[in-house]
Amino acid sequence: MSTTTDAPVKETQKESQKETLGFQTEVKQLLKLMIHSLYSHKEIFLRELISNASDACDKLRFESLANPALIGSNSELGIRIELDNQAHTISIIDNGIGMTRQEAVEHLGTIARSGTAEFMGRMTGDQKKDAQLIGQFGVGFYSSFIVAERVEVFTRKAGAKPEEGVHWESRAEGDFNVASVLLPERGTRIVLHLKEGEHEFAEDYRVRALVRRYSDHIAFPVKMKKPEEKTDDKEGEKVVAEVPVYEAVNQAQALWTRNRSDLNDDEYKEFYKHITHDYDEPLAWQHNKVEGSKEYTSLLYVPGHAPFDLFQRDGARGVKLYVRRVFIMDDAEQFLPLYLRFIKGVVDSADLPLNVSRELLQQDESIEAMRTALTRRVLDMLAKLAKDDSEKYAKFWKEFGSVLKEGPGEDFANRERIAKLLRFASTHTNQPEQNVSLEDYVARMKSGQEKIYYVVADSFTAARTSPHLEVLKQKGIEVLLLSDRIDEWLMDQLREFGGKQLRNVAKGDLDLAATESEDDKKARESLAKDSAELTERIQKLLSDHVSAVRVTARLADSPAVLVAGEYDLSPQLRRMMEAAGQKLPASKPTLEINPAHPLLKRLAQLPDGEAFTDLATLLHEQAMLTDGVQLPEPAAFVQRLNRLLLAQG
Repeated sequence: MSTTTDAPVKETQKESQKETLGFQTEVKQLLKLMIHSLYSHKEIFLRELISNASDACDKLRFESLANPALIGSNSELGIRIELDNQAHTISIIDNGIGMTRQEAVEHLGTIARSGTAEFMGRMTGDQKKDAQLIGQFGVGFYSSFIVAERVEVFTRKAGAKPEEGVHWESRAEGDFNVASVLLPERGTRIVLHLKEGEHEFAEDYRVRALVRRYSDHIAFPVKMKKPEEKTDDKEGEKVVAEVPVYEAVNQAQALWTRNRSDLNDDEYKEFYKHITHDYDEPLAWQHNKVEGSKEYTSLLYVPGHAPFDLFQRDGARGVKLYVRRVFIMDDAEQFLPLYLRFIKGVVDSADLPLNVSRELLQQDESIEAMRTALTRRVLDMLAKLAKDDSEKYAKFWKEFGSVLKEGPGEDFANRERIAKLLRFASTHTNQPEQNVSLEDYVARMKSGQEKIYYVVADSFTAARTSPHLEVLKQKGIEVLLLSDRIDEWLMDQLREFGGKQLRNVAKGDLDLAATESEDDKKARESLAKDSAELTERIQKLLSDHVSAVRVTARLADSPAVLVAGEYDLSPQLRRMMEAAGQKLPASKPTLEINPAHPLLKRLAQLPDGEAFTDLATLLHEQAMLTDGVQLPEPAAFVQRLNRLLLAQG
C-alpha cells in the first residue's frame, strides 16, 4: 500500500503561508472537557483516528466513481500505523480523500454541527456525566489530545498538486498553526507526540492489541511494520531488513458482510462504536441479509442513549448507505421513517447504482419496499427487547419513548405494532415511571369496562391528582396518566387499541353505565333532578364563560370541574398551540358540579346577590386553576376570595 508521506516530514522542509489561528470557542471547551473527562477511556483515541481514516478512504472510493483520476495508480486504499519509541510518537496514515488548507482549518478548528451550543450548555462539571455526553456528541479527531501534548497533521487533497499539501499543528492551548507544505502523496498523516506517562501508545504490542480490539472490523487493512530478520551466512548475525515489511493487523473485512454465526457480541458492539463514535454499548441490534428480487444486507442498532439533538427533526439522521460494499453516503434518511430517527446502522444494497444520490433515492421504487421491510424489522427488534429484557426496554423507553410516540400519526400501516411498544404511567402504580403497556391495561380491565381511560395534564402530579379521576378511582378503574407534550396528539391518532376505544376522561360525557349498579344510577338521576334549579342559576350567571352546567358523573370529592367538548382541544393542547403562534377559535367548556359537596349545598341556600355571585364564580375559577388555566383577572379572584373569608368571620 502506498500512503501519503512515506517518510515523516522533516522540520527543515520549507513551509509557506504559515499562520496562527484560534480555535472556535466550542472547540476550546470540548478539548478541556475531553482531556479531563475521558481519562478512563483514553485508548479510544486510536479507534477514533482509525475510524476517521477509514471514512477518508470510503469517501475517496466514492468520489473516484465519477472521477477515476483521483485514485490514479495508488488504488490500494488502506491505513498504516507507525511507531517511534525513541521520539514517543504514533502516526496514523491513510491514502484517502485528504483535505485542502481551508478544509483543514474548518474541520480541525471548528465544530460545524447544529446544536453545538446546546451540547456545551448541558455540561455539568461531573466527569462521569460529561464523559457520557461527549460520547453522544462524538469525539473524533480531538480525542488525540487525551494522550498527546502536541498533534501534527500533514494532508493533501486527492487531485491537488504536491505543493498544495497542508501542515496543521497544535498543542490544544487555544490556537493552531497551519502552513502550506510540499507533500508527494494524497491522504493524511496524523502524528501524535505523546504526553509523559502515555508512552505505552508507542509500544508495538499495545497498539496491535488495541487495533484488534477496536478496529478489527474496519473494511480497509490497518497495517503495522513487521521487521524482517535475516541471517548473514558468514557472520551468523541477525540484521534487520533495510526495507520494512508491513502486515495487516485487522481482518479488513466489512463486518456486515460476514456471517452472523461467525460474529460475537463484542464484535457487533465495537462496530457500533466505530460507526457512531459512541463509547457506550448499544441496547440491541439486528443483522439481516435479504436475497431474492431485492438483495441487501442491513445491520441496525438501538443506541443506549439519546443524542442531545434528538428533537431537531431537520438534523442529520439515517443509516450509512453502501452499494456492493462501496460507501455512498452517511445519514441516508430514506430507509427509515422519522419516528425511528434514533436508529443507527448500515444498509448495503446489491441493486442500487453506484452513482445513486439522495434525489435518486427519493425516486427509486425499490427504496419504499426496503423502507417498509426495515421499519418492521426495527419494530420487531424493539418488541423482542421488550419481551426478553424489560430493564433494557425501560432504558430505551426513557431515552426514546417520546420520539416513538410520533409513530402512530406517521405510520398508519404499523400503528398496532407501535401501540404495543408504547408505555405510560397509570393509577395502577401511581408512580411517574412510564412502564404500563396498553396490553397490560387491557388485561386488568374491570368486568363490563369497554374503554381505555386516560387523562392529560401538564405534569405527572397534576394528572395523578386530577379531579376528573375521582369516580374512576372509587370504582377501581385504572386510568393512564399522560403528561408528555405529545401525548394528547398521540391518543387522537391511536383512537383505539385491541378493539377498545381510548377515552379522555376530561372530555365529553363520561359514560360509566356499564360499571355502575342500578341503585347508583337511580341515585345519580335523582340528584340531577333535585339540583336542576341550582344548575340553571349557575348557568345563567356563567353563560359568558361556559357552554353548559350539569351535574357531574366524574366527581366524588371536588365541588366542580371543567370538561372540554368531545372534539374540542384540551387546555394543555390549546396552550401549546397558542404558544406556537397559532390562532384558535374560542371554545367554552362545560362546568360539571357536584351537588353533594358542602360548597354546592351552601350555594344552593344562597339567594341571588353578591355572595351567590362570588361563590359561583370562585367555583368556576377553582376549576380553571385545577385544569392549569391562567385566570384572566387574578386580582378580582383574590378580592372575591377575601370577601368570602371575611364573611366567615
